[in-house]
Amino acid sequence: MRFDVARWQGRLDEEARRRRVPGASLAVLVDGQVHEVATGVLHRGTGVAVTADSVFQVGSISKVYTATLVMQLVEAGELELDATVLSVLPEFAVADAEATKSVTVRQLLTHTSGIDGDFFHDTGRGDDCVARYVEACAGLGQNHPPGATLSYCNSGFKILGRIVEVLTGRVWDEVLRERIVEPLGLTRTMTLPEEVLRFRAAMGHVGEPGEDPQPAPVWSLPRSIGPAGGICATAADVVRFAKAHLDGGAGILGAGVVEAMRRPEVEVPNRWRAATHWGLGWELFDWPGGPVFGHGGATIGQYAHLYAVPHRGVAVALLTNGGAVGGLFETVLGELLDELADVRMAHFEPPAVPPVVDYSGYLGTYRSAGMDFEVTDRDGRPHMRYRWLGETADLLPPHELDLVPVTDTLFAGRLHEEEQWLPLVFYTPAGAGPYLHFAMRAVPKVG
Repeated sequence: MRFDVARWQGRLDEEARRRRVPGASLAVLVDGQVHEVATGVLHRGTGVAVTADSVFQVGSISKVYTATLVMQLVEAGELELDATVLSVLPEFAVADAEATKSVTVRQLLTHTSGIDGDFFHDTGRGDDCVARYVEACAGLGQNHPPGATLSYCNSGFKILGRIVEVLTGRVWDEVLRERIVEPLGLTRTMTLPEEVLRFRAAMGHVGEPGEDPQPAPVWSLPRSIGPAGGICATAADVVRFAKAHLDGGAGILGAGVVEAMRRPEVEVPNRWRAATHWGLGWELFDWPGGPVFGHGGATIGQYAHLYAVPHRGVAVALLTNGGAVGGLFETVLGELLDELADVRMAHFEPPAVPPVVDYSGYLGTYRSAGMDFEVTDRDGRPHMRYRWLGETADLLPPHELDLVPVTDTLFAGRLHEEEQWLPLVFYTPAGAGPYLHFAMRAVPKVG
């Protein structure tokens, strides 16, 4: 199918303006060709325009690159998926002694380890930053017992990055470059700010919903987050990475391993907007016309999404630097997937007449190392306030939203009328809980 560059340029321009998105870059793979469009500015303070060769932070899409490195080691017989982390990293420890002994590589890849995932600890700029991060995990608690449920875990992918370093004898950044970036010819994919400075680079923008976002106070998260969210790239390079997975590994992985990475490993408790299942690194979407695999990402004011449709050979990546990006992703990427791959992206919103449910049992405090939630009754309706904790708390503002019942356990909330409706699930998995599942995280009730 012919990709109409002019038409999609117009759609991206229009939707970015409507959603107060300062800048965006879009790349589309269809019929074996990569097409690119871009809009807006990289930085509202400088006014420098976004071009197709501009570099954005891709955030947690980085996790799939790290998963690919891990699976290279599995394919080579140097690592077993069901090996315990402790058997590979004798120095590994978390606060729970049983979890220390039992957490496996597979559980890290599938976000089922239970290790608290939002530990954004800055261990400096040195090549030992990932090793030092793993050492600092010794006091890190559990959100749930290993294997009990799924809770998105940034910490786990930094631990996986350390496994890559130990088994290859090289720092994660070097292994990424040597085993993925250079073999695939990704000339605008990098991890360090001194590399980014060679290119046109996006600045994240933050602000209150419904207002024009402004440049963020800092450019990036600490280097130690690298294996979980430290890659910078153009949208086209992200699509070329996805193309390697669509093309049976393209020399960086065997076809059987590529297929295994897209095989469902665990069901997502809150699956009404995000992934329905998780594979070995990939988010998996059971959408009409699918299946679809992909991943999203966010840093400080920068947001990214990647989706690929294997039976159509289509991949789309959209990188942005602030604003009401949820609506932009749903509109532009939804239209693209529909037109180019006959896939309908999931849409979520509460019913016009919400059911009457007893939510009293859900009121209280839910907390992890990285996030704090207060669910209260406000004027006869459930209300939630949440904030980030730890080293990123000063960079991300707290938010409040009213909750609208969808079922007796599923609720919807949004920060502003320009934003998407977000699903929240209250649940109690076997042997654990109760939990609030929000933003892919299982957050335990503590009071």
